[in-house]
Amino acid sequence: MHIVIIGSGVAGVSFAEKYRALSADDDITLVTREHDGYYSRPLLSRGFSKADIEQTIILKPFNKLRENNIKVLCDAEVTAINRADKSIVILGGQALQYDKLILAQGSSAFIPPPFRLYEKLFFCLNSLSDLKALRRFRQGFLDQNQRPDWAIVGGGLIGCEVASDLAVAGDKVTVFHAMDRLMERQLAPEDSILLLKVLQNSGVNVLLNQAVQAFSREKDKICVKTEATAGFDGLIVACGFKPRNELAELAGLETGRGIKVNQQMQTSDTSIYALGDVAELPNGKLYAFILPIRNQAIWLAEFLAGQQQGFWTPPVFTTKAKVHGFEAVHPYNV
Repeated sequence: MHIVIIGSGVAGVSFAEKYRALSADDDITLVTREHDGYYSRPLLSRGFSKADIEQTIILKPFNKLRENNIKVLCDAEVTAINRADKSIVILGGQALQYDKLILAQGSSAFIPPPFRLYEKLFFCLNSLSDLKALRRFRQGFLDQNQRPDWAIVGGGLIGCEVASDLAVAGDKVTVFHAMDRLMERQLAPEDSILLLKVLQNSGVNVLLNQAVQAFSREKDKICVKTEATAGFDGLIVACGFKPRNELAELAGLETGRGIKVNQQMQTSDTSIYALGDVAELPNGKLYAFILPIRNQAIWLAEFLAGQQQGFWTPPVFTTKAKVHGFEAVHPYNV
């Protein structure tokens, strides 16, 4: 059997390694747009206070997977899934056959439609290449003995984590958040108040109830327009994530917010499965956290190897914001 996996995050790599441990003979090919290796995506938001992050974030070079008899095609963009002949097409024209296809592409940064006209003006932080671009930009200021002044649009999990890390690293940071409290989806109101105090004490300027209307460039500043207009050296948009389900949609798979799967992680095509950020379970939930994603991947590997039966059920898990000096009192809403 030839198993093809699209995506080299925790879902794709955990599945590949577990399935290889259970089956020495089946072919496993992992196709990824990445080239640096398998890295810790949660550590991206600590990418400014850690000087050696670009090295320490790498959990496993792709050659380590290859040594385990897992084929890795890196720097490879999948452009289509041909369900009729069970193949995927890679940019450049290469076709790759599969018996079972695992979709584990993860998610991209969600950019609100009104902001898309201004994409050249701001950064997102969703991948190691994004982090490298941000670090290069920031280094230009440090080389001149200056500290950049950042605007972050979004006071959710990622926005707060990045704001905290930039502030701890010594930069000026202003957070614009549309809601009346921070991380309102994850935190109890009392913890949102505590988080606000922690960020303010670290020097972050937090602006709540902000309706960001537009961005513009004026000389060497990026301007954020709300009821007033303020200029900054750099701008990061952190408005959540969007599952990468475009390939599935083009292939005619059933999708909603993510790729719809049953409780065996199987899509509407019996030969195709989805894991991680892209997988929308029958309850409508996306389990976009490390512990349930790894649990999904291991369960599916065991299931396809004939060593697991029944249905995947989410494990009990908690999450935690990586904000320096912050500990929530109440459980997170996951």
